Amino acid sequence: MADEIPLLSVRELKALEEASGKPFASVLVIKKLAGKTASNGNPFLVLELGDRTGSFGCTLFSDGAVFDTVKAADEGGVLRVEGRIDYYQGRFSPKLLKVVPLAEEELSAPGLIDNLVEVAPESATALWEEFQTFIESIKHDELRMTVRGVFEEIGDIFRWSPAAVSMHHAYRHGLLEHTLHMARACKVLLPLYPEVDGDLAMSGILLHDTGKTIEYEGTLATKRSRRGLLQGHVVLGYQLARKHGIKARLDAEYLERLEHIILSHQGEPEWGAAVYAATPEGVFVSMIDNLDAKMGMVQRALRQANKHDEFSERLPGLNTSLLTKPLGKHD
Repeated sequence: MADEIPLLSVRELKALEEASGKPFASVLVIKKLAGKTASNGNPFLVLELGDRTGSFGCTLFSDGAVFDTVKAADEGGVLRVEGRIDYYQGRFSPKLLKVVPLAEEELSAPGLIDNLVEVAPESATALWEEFQTFIESIKHDELRMTVRGVFEEIGDIFRWSPAAVSMHHAYRHGLLEHTLHMARACKVLLPLYPEVDGDLAMSGILLHDTGKTIEYEGTLATKRSRRGLLQGHVVLGYQLARKHGIKARLDAEYLERLEHIILSHQGEPEWGAAVYAATPEGVFVSMIDNLDAKMGMVQRALRQANKHDEFSERLPGLNTSLLTKPLGKHD
């Protein structure tokens, strides 16, 4: 089938109208894979497959032809997939008929990895250059030295890390993009809130998610590391800020408030915050973080939308589907 049918991207697959039953072939990476057990005791797999243009979920039962192959490939595995287009409860959920894992030497084919890995839409080089200007804009010497010290330690990893496993900015350079967007928003909003210390807020924004460089690992599929599971990015980021704050001889009160921004930036304990935001800067940063996280979900859904669908699939972070058809182009 793969020899007869051109390989299609996820976006191209989802753009096919009224295509139920149509055969297809694609090269995809296993982004998520979870083993579960049905009520009758039979095992099944819930997986997410994708490339740089998008992803989709499907369910594989143990009596299916591809179950064992997919299970052995695990997260991060690259598969040449053949199947038939199908939908479940209105969502794209194709039936997989054949999967062939790609050997490591096959992954070096020109352009293959670039087609599989989703990246931030903005140039990573330009983002990083602009990011440096925000570090240098911090007038408080010890705060600036603290921030600079953290990025001297983690800068290379920070530049390519995703900002999440799936919720927002969950792609290569996503963490850099998310943090820079927050810094831009901070610069614009600070004049409206003179009660907020600008240097402290900017420092907190630049450092708030640095723990994610330790929390996440993986090249083609992002998953949480051992330290990520045991401590989480909030605590890991707090540790980085404290280490370099002490090294920079940052005043104790400034250090305490900087640490508080990191510990509280998730907003709610149920979302991962260690404490509720209890300083002007803490509230300010947590609100900007929430804004950019949600707008990042919106931007990604709009990028991945196809012209045939009026709404996206349900976005868990927004608790709804998103209207993606451009204004003025409704049928």
